[in-house]
Amino acid sequence: MVTRTLAPHSSNARYRQIADEFEREIRRRYKVGERLPGEHQLAERFGVNRHTVRHAIDMLEEGGLIVRRHGAGTFVVAKPVVYPVAAGSRFTENLVKAGHSTESQLIRKEIIAARGGVAQRLKLRDGAKVFALETLRLVDGGPFCVISHFLPASIGAAVFEDYNGGSLHTLIARKTGKKLKRVLSLITTLPAQADDAARLAIPPQHWVLRVKSVNVNAASGKPIEYAVTRFRADRVKLAVKIP
Repeated sequence: MVTRTLAPHSSNARYRQIADEFEREIRRRYKVGERLPGEHQLAERFGVNRHTVRHAIDMLEEGGLIVRRHGAGTFVVAKPVVYPVAAGSRFTENLVKAGHSTESQLIRKEIIAARGGVAQRLKLRDGAKVFALETLRLVDGGPFCVISHFLPASIGAAVFEDYNGGSLHTLIARKTGKKLKRVLSLITTLPAQADDAARLAIPPQHWVLRVKSVNVNAASGKPIEYAVTRFRADRVKLAVKIP
């Protein structure tokens, strides 16, 4: 690590000089998710006390460039991704058009009985057979959201059996000819459950942004998918488009 001497006659406070210098270095050298040097190392490097370094790190964290994780250190974060919430929103297609790389990984899939909100949102009788899939979505190489998808069995076993990752909506269109349209999105925040936190690389109980959505057959209006998405709150800005 290169030792940097701060400008002695600068009108900027020393912590601001450190923040500006370190921000330039982060943007040049570090990748999203990479751990940064500790306060002690930075204090030695810049020839200041740890309180001054801590103040500089506070500035960078407030600016959304880094995040502190208790007991783990300080890490580089990506700028929040603008994700549209609209009738025709499609995860992969929308983000690729915006210049992002995306990946969808299948976590698990199973056949379950529809209960409670799942049965209600899909307009099924209680206990009806439902295909349940869970996926992890990555954007620009980093974890972005976890999605629980629920599909009525009437959509056909081919969709359930053939899905192993990638765009679920594209597979549905190819297998069934049905185009999906979003008709409802309920947005809230809540602490992450342990399994979601691990997959999203955030501390347990860290806040996530949850979106419950209903997608219907655009032609008939019949519910095709109920999805519960948990976004990393520090990685997303939801853009709700009004028709």
